[in-house]
Amino acid sequence: MTKKELKRESIIQASLKLFSSNGFHKTTIPDIAKVLGMSVGNLYNYFKSKDILAKEIIKYTSEILGQEIKKVNILDISSEEKIKKIVELYFKMAEEKPEMIEYFLRVYLSHREVFSDGCEGMLCVSGFVTEIMIFFDDGVERGELRDQDFFSAFGLFMGYLGGMVFLKGENILPKELHEYIDDISKNIYNALKV
Repeated sequence: MTKKELKRESIIQASLKLFSSNGFHKTTIPDIAKVLGMSVGNLYNYFKSKDILAKEIIKYTSEILGQEIKKVNILDISSEEKIKKIVELYFKMAEEKPEMIEYFLRVYLSHREVFSDGCEGMLCVSGFVTEIMIFFDDGVERGELRDQDFFSAFGLFMGYLGGMVFLKGENILPKELHEYIDDISKNIYNALKV
């Protein structure tokens, strides 16, 4: 990576943490610049507005999650085993890098007006969504998963994962997130299997 690419990534990571913890509207460009020890003007050289930065962050997080799911997709294991691995990695990310999942749940889904220009539909989360599509297509092709509307299956899968992470973030779950992996994986598989 070039020096400029490294700086750009450090801005994305710092912004991701601030937006996730303080909220999108409460976080300002000067707040981000201060955390990074750089001038506001210099930060604007990398991202022309807070909205553009927000869009780049969702693309960044989607690509990282997509790359992780791609590793599962290339494994020669059953769809049931892949579901468990995807649940494990999602929950692990929620525990190790909670700002990534928090950003998706609390910024991307809550401030759709920010993402309406340039992130229509699933454009900015395509890295992640594409790998989930590949997972479903492979499961159907193998005869392990029902052939159904993608959005119905995607909503079910992500509803479970996002719901559990949300409950964990609200300190409602009586157990640690990883203790739910087997039950959630079975529930998802039972809802999707042939």
